[in-house]
Amino acid sequence: MDFKSKIKTIEWVDTYSKMVDQTVIPYEYKFVNIKSGDEMFEAIRSMIVRGAPAIGIAGAHGVILYAQELEKENLTRDEFITKLIQKAEYMKTSRPTAVNLMWAVDKQVDVIKNSVSDIRGIIEELKQNGIKLENEDIEINKKIGDFGSEAVPKGAGILTHCNAGALATVGYGTALGVVRSAYAKDNTIRVFADETRPRQQGARITTFELATDGIPVTLITDGMCSYFMKKGLIDVVVVGADRIAANGDTANKIGTYTVAIAAKYHNIPFYIAAPLSTIDISIKTGDEIPIEERSHEEVTHINGKPICPLEGVNIINPGFDVTPHELIAGIITEKGILRPNYNQSIKEAFINKDNI
Repeated sequence: MDFKSKIKTIEWVDTYSKMVDQTVIPYEYKFVNIKSGDEMFEAIRSMIVRGAPAIGIAGAHGVILYAQELEKENLTRDEFITKLIQKAEYMKTSRPTAVNLMWAVDKQVDVIKNSVSDIRGIIEELKQNGIKLENEDIEINKKIGDFGSEAVPKGAGILTHCNAGALATVGYGTALGVVRSAYAKDNTIRVFADETRPRQQGARITTFELATDGIPVTLITDGMCSYFMKKGLIDVVVVGADRIAANGDTANKIGTYTVAIAAKYHNIPFYIAAPLSTIDISIKTGDEIPIEERSHEEVTHINGKPICPLEGVNIINPGFDVTPHELIAGIITEKGILRPNYNQSIKEAFINKDNI
């Protein structure tokens, strides 16, 4: 069995970016067309598009959109390049934790700086590079899935947290790419999806994806993971990542650290599935990863309705936490499964990293 992703989250179409609106899943499955750079900035910020690899492609598309707008301003080529690079730097501030955003935007900035074309030619080169990054993302995810499936025992119960599937990428997924590839080999595996408060990406998006693909999934709340681990129903944990430090410390959706601690206690291997573009070798440890603080309303409200007193209650809402490398059994990448010592294995993975 070979899973061909039924979902393509984001793609460049002629003069605009077409993406799935993830804020309305599972109630509705619809696409939106993003036609300006500022619209893309807001789409990233408001999580119309989410998931580190998908955010990266969105950022790359955002640079194209800004370029198209600047073309209309009757600028010289040098003025155009200067302003476009400024716009690209601004796009990188839309979400601070997911390093794929910075990586993909920088790929576009390289195109701008290295081009010898006129303004129209630069825009065309940016489009072609954006499409290239889209296609590469899907192929990378399939490689991650194939490598990761080797770490999944036959008939295993797999726990995942948040959504690291097709909708967090261009298609196929990272953690759910592992699930898809494992299920293609062994349809007796069982998947447990954490609800993932406060935005319920596990409940809303992961279950939606797996149900769409016909992969059996059981939804549990975040606080239930230890219960099911103790019952012997969880054999392996696979989650995605938003940024990985050079030592293997990994930032992912809030609550991931808790799952990793529980897995360690129950002797269950805990894996990260992510492309090399999610690894930020410029930072030594997870202490250097910026953690996004999100709206308090995400915690106080569900479906627009308050779930707690709105007066006299303090709210703190970090969007991510950092799992120490000591809790991670392996980092599943397009070049294979990296193992401790992560300082060494990550360094080796980045040698000739384009030869995948």
